Amino acid sequence: MYIVAIAWLYVVLLAAISDTTVIGGVLTFIFWGVGPLALFLWLFGTPARRRSARKRRGAEETDARDADSNPDQ
Repeated sequence: MYIVAIAWLYVVLLAAISDTTVIGGVLTFIFWGVGPLALFLWLFGTPARRRSARKRRGAEETDARDADSNPDQ
């Protein structure tokens, strides 16, 4: 997934550098590069975020169960 992001930034950077004005190049890089890339990484990172939340929730439940079964602590 990250190789796609790096390649996309490379292509957009080259397009931004070849723009005729500095403002146009910056806007090209932001609106064609950073914006879509942030959306792409957020969408494709959703399964990993869900897995980590599920794992964290499972660890909290295990800790709570351990605390309930051992009242001496």
